[in-house]
Amino acid sequence: MVKRSANEKVGSAMKLEIRRLSLGLEQFALEVNVDLHNARTGIFGPSGSGKTSLLEVIAGLRRPETVRICLDDQLFDDTARGYSLPVRLRKIGYVPQDDSLFPHFSVRQNLLYGTDGKSKHDTFSFDHVTRFLQINSLLGRDVRSLSRGENQRIVIARALLSAPRLLLLDEPLTALDAGLKKRILQQLRSLHHEFGIPMLYVTHDPAEAIEICQEVLILESGRLISRGNPVELLS
Repeated sequence: MVKRSANEKVGSAMKLEIRRLSLGLEQFALEVNVDLHNARTGIFGPSGSGKTSLLEVIAGLRRPETVRICLDDQLFDDTARGYSLPVRLRKIGYVPQDDSLFPHFSVRQNLLYGTDGKSKHDTFSFDHVTRFLQINSLLGRDVRSLSRGENQRIVIARALLSAPRLLLLDEPLTALDAGLKKRILQQLRSLHHEFGIPMLYVTHDPAEAIEICQEVLILESGRLISRGNPVELLS
């Protein structure tokens, strides 16, 4: 049984404000002005619609021309004031599309990179995270020997071990077979309740959005064209 502090908000929602976002991309400008409150929010749209760029702006990896971003009570960006919170201080867990593991490290070394493995939060302890994602048997493996599904669980685990306030997942199930996708979908669906953190989930697969998300934003050519219940919008 995982112990949680009395003030820890397990299963809590979020308040993410993204205002006046304008980012010039190759074929169009990403322009978003939205407030998000649901704990599991999907960002849906075709390839090249600006989904990944939106995550990168929130994470602080891209600098837009204009934006104001605030998560709960913490300001991330305000270009009008010339303010941008450094990436390391945002406490965001980011699971990118590309393989971000170090090939010359073992699974355990990848998970512990940049940390001593002793989280101040019981919820994000090494034992809890590895047990939840069922990766204990993989810890001694060379990451180059991992399957795509195993690799993705390691990347998700590494993001969780940073004890993030917000988890960003960029199409984490791409190229997985149906069986693996179903297994990891089940883990991702219960992840919010297990760790008490909200997530933004990027996908172009309607079935994934319906399974995971409480609300979905639909992007097209950098514009938010619709938002609402994923079943109603995507079925």
